[in-house]
Amino acid sequence: MTAWVLAVDLGGTKIESALVDEQGRLLPGSRFRAPTGGQSDSAALESSAVSVIEQALAALPAGDEIVGVGIGSAGPITVAEGLVSPLNLPAWRDYPLKALAERIVPGVPVVLRMDGECITLAEHWIGSAPGAENLMGMVVSTGIGGGLILGGRAVAGPTGNAGHIGHVEVGGFDDPCLCGGTGCVEAIASGPHTTAWARSQGWAGTTGEDLAASYAAGDPIAISAVRRSATAIGQAIASATALVDLDIVAIGGGFSHVTPDLFDLVQDAIAKRAPFPFVAKVRVVPSALSGEGPLIGAAALIHRADYRS
Repeated sequence: MTAWVLAVDLGGTKIESALVDEQGRLLPGSRFRAPTGGQSDSAALESSAVSVIEQALAALPAGDEIVGVGIGSAGPITVAEGLVSPLNLPAWRDYPLKALAERIVPGVPVVLRMDGECITLAEHWIGSAPGAENLMGMVVSTGIGGGLILGGRAVAGPTGNAGHIGHVEVGGFDDPCLCGGTGCVEAIASGPHTTAWARSQGWAGTTGEDLAASYAAGDPIAISAVRRSATAIGQAIASATALVDLDIVAIGGGFSHVTPDLFDLVQDAIAKRAPFPFVAKVRVVPSALSGEGPLIGAAALIHRADYRS
């Protein structure tokens, strides 16, 4: 008999679910996706959530069991009450996502954490930073999230939002952010904001995929846009390292694949802090988990409970 965790990942454009075993492997045929999006109303978002959870449950092999539900959500969240308020999903403010999962999957523990904490747990478990003592995971996609493992344990903070690197302000930028800040790294370096900046400079594409193709073709606006994004990410990582003395940062998410050069550009921005060797030492690496990382990390909330806060 295999013990499965029903893993759920809620983001700004989609919600996904899958069954994940004790080795961090997704059950083939158990992964389902439904749209979210900033224009969706609460009923549509709830319908998407119910759909993916129920479809994943239906894939459970005969004789096996669900031992828990792990949920990673874009932030902010309120972990004590199981509420989610993703910045890019305005129809859900203090939505009781944990309670929804408990109704659909009764009798097992349901754990909700920020998606950044989940990706960090996944990288620490079977990703690019196994066993790292001082690690930050980042998701660079529709938004930018993050999570922390310090001294070998995940740090969620009292509300569950610790590690929210996307809303650290960085120098030299005046982009307004939905959180109320100015120059937040998410407002500069997320996929949609990077492409929007490129379009404001005269670039003709519309998507992150278009920007990647333009970058590869040597388009100067695309190159400037990616460099701008990487500089903001590097500044944010350097600031976080100055605060908590990180050893390694693992970055995943769709927009992190815009070009392999992104990681060198991020590291170049960090290297400017060379007078502080404990900051400049931090290594930035790509996620080793491709698109499965957020779901593996959500499953780690149950399978690797000893490491989470």
